[in-house]
Amino acid sequence: METTKTTTAAKATKAGTPEPAVAGRVGPLWRSARRAERLCYATGLVLIASGAFHLVVLGVDGGPWTGPVSWRKPITFGLSFGLTLIALTWVTSYLQVGSRLRSVLLVVFAADCVLEVGGITLQAWRGVPSHLDMETAFDTVVSMSLAVGGGILVVLLTVFTLASFRNRPGGPTGMPLAVRAGFAVLLVALASGAAMIARGVALTRAGHQEAAYHSTAALKPLHGVSLHAVLVLPVLAWLMTRTSWSDRAKNRVMYAAVGAYVVAVLAAGAWAALTY
Repeated sequence: METTKTTTAAKATKAGTPEPAVAGRVGPLWRSARRAERLCYATGLVLIASGAFHLVVLGVDGGPWTGPVSWRKPITFGLSFGLTLIALTWVTSYLQVGSRLRSVLLVVFAADCVLEVGGITLQAWRGVPSHLDMETAFDTVVSMSLAVGGGILVVLLTVFTLASFRNRPGGPTGMPLAVRAGFAVLLVALASGAAMIARGVALTRAGHQEAAYHSTAALKPLHGVSLHAVLVLPVLAWLMTRTSWSDRAKNRVMYAAVGAYVVAVLAAGAWAALTY
């Protein structure tokens, strides 16, 4: 019996799939994590805590939920970037990439997440817009830093996406499809984010600052829906490891989930096309 367990673990390691993830256990995943992974997990939790803290600030201070100046931005960006960082750190463990390269990419990604959330939070406390604000030299530096950080995010996430399709990801039944589909949908989020920045910058340079602030509204639902597929779909695959379903049933559920997510993205895309 012991020999069988050892052989199974060796096969899982050879396939590039962390044994704790295959077993569907969260605790051992943290204990077996590398230093870079723990740093990313901890950073993600800090960003989530920042978002939650600013939710309290909103409750105390009040103010609008919408608009270019709102406590909504540090809330949503803190929660979103924190969840995304944690998800990417976990999900990329299934990719067939070198551990050193993956660690470097994850640390850069974590630093970029801190830059984005930090800049947005700073501007919220200053009471000025974080994106597309070029009213002063300082605001321009912050705005351009966020834009450059967004470009870095695009490059890093594209690298991970290509890696997921270059070699089949490891993991339990349904996980390879979940990872690939999650990264593929994530490209839609990157494209919509780039479109928002490009249009806003063009309007700002043309002297239409107020229009620039409101120009991104149509693409926000598409950006938000597609951004978290890389978390939702792998989590579903992980949850199915805790069931007694057959592999065929798990695959069917995953294909159905991917299909539903694609429909949601298409619906958000149609809305964006009609209102952009």
